[in-house]
Amino acid sequence: MEVIKEIETRRGANLKLNGIAEKIIEKSPSVANYALRPDDFFGTIPKLCLKEGSKVLAGSPVFFNKKNPDIKIVSPISGTIKTIERGPKRKIELIIIEPSKKQDSIKHQVKGWERMDISDLKVLLMESGNWPFIHQRPYGVMANPLDEPKSIFVTTAKTDPLHEDFNFVLKNEQKEFQLGIDLLNKFVDQPVFLGIDKSFPGYFESIKGVQHYSFKGPHPAGNLSFHIQKLSPINMGDRIWTVNPEDVVNLGRFITSGIFSSQRTIAVSGNAVQNPKYFKTKIGAELAPFINNVLVKEDKVRVINGDVLTGTIADVSGYLGYFNNLITIIPEGSHYRMFGWLPFKDNKILSLSNTSLSRFINRNGFEVDTNLNGEERALVVTGEMEKIFPLDIFPMQLIKACMVEDIEKMEALGIYEVVTEDFGLVDYANTSKLEAQEIIRHGIELMINEVG
Repeated sequence: MEVIKEIETRRGANLKLNGIAEKIIEKSPSVANYALRPDDFFGTIPKLCLKEGSKVLAGSPVFFNKKNPDIKIVSPISGTIKTIERGPKRKIELIIIEPSKKQDSIKHQVKGWERMDISDLKVLLMESGNWPFIHQRPYGVMANPLDEPKSIFVTTAKTDPLHEDFNFVLKNEQKEFQLGIDLLNKFVDQPVFLGIDKSFPGYFESIKGVQHYSFKGPHPAGNLSFHIQKLSPINMGDRIWTVNPEDVVNLGRFITSGIFSSQRTIAVSGNAVQNPKYFKTKIGAELAPFINNVLVKEDKVRVINGDVLTGTIADVSGYLGYFNNLITIIPEGSHYRMFGWLPFKDNKILSLSNTSLSRFINRNGFEVDTNLNGEERALVVTGEMEKIFPLDIFPMQLIKACMVEDIEKMEALGIYEVVTEDFGLVDYANTSKLEAQEIIRHGIELMINEVG
């Protein structure tokens, strides 16, 4: 294996939290319902194909993107559309599917896919429901099939808190992963960029037809925005595609069988969990059976679809996010710290400040909760964000430009190079307690609506 480049940064911070999932994969417990959530597809305006009570097979279209009706989101299982939950202005919030006892799937013709034209392959992926696995930069939205990507990125290692281990999750999927890479290489002029963990690359170092690279440094060194900026920077008009590792495997399974693969291997982690571990399940599975299986230690907990920095809040009775491989469960913080502003007051809290001894003790892991330890403050500490932000842009200035909706400044300051998850650590560490991810998300939505 030849590594084309090793990316390194010292800017960032590793948050060592207790509750990482043990390397045990269990089969999915019995799941009563599955759900599709249109909000999981950022930038997509959904249009339903079916009504409540409709029968579906695994791979049947459930809704499509109004902006591109050819892109279909399909059912992960065979069953019945049980409920369509709507919010304000009749916005579709949740499509709940009750599985049938017998699982049947729609089968597509994939024989000879290696010889298909690129346009035919795109049509095949859109019709079968596989196209939503491919994301696009700028903005982190679903890829536009009319675009030709400058490059495609897949990273098999992460740095976010309690992150899933893809070397473990996909340890028996080498053949399917290679096929998925071969498929992606059809859409791009240069081999796929494949990020690996230099210390333990697993079988990913033997994957052919890729440009291997490694990275080193604290979180968010594992974020794709950082890798893209170092290896294939986005210039005006460029498009970069990204695919999650398990979705590469799902693509490989599809072109082998012709059947849409909705496999999800999830890590249920967090310091509110007694037995954190991995489960094999399907996209959109309800969370309650998994939460009951890992034994929650606290009475009041916060369930998060994703990691503690960038995930979205879910109910205990909620559903797995479409692209998630991680569920984090931590205690709700309902207490107050007396004289919490004093230096060295509370060394149990994971702090990035030099005024806390927690920087030097509890290095084996911290117990965290949802307590914000204060409210939003009308101040911004100059240079604070830059210390933990590895991309070569000015995060504070970009946030300010998004707040005042100055499109020209947003473009000049790098809005095309970032997605909301890049500001997860900024949310945690900034003294002002600004909701940086929410501000950046609003800025990206503004760019999509005004610039396209």
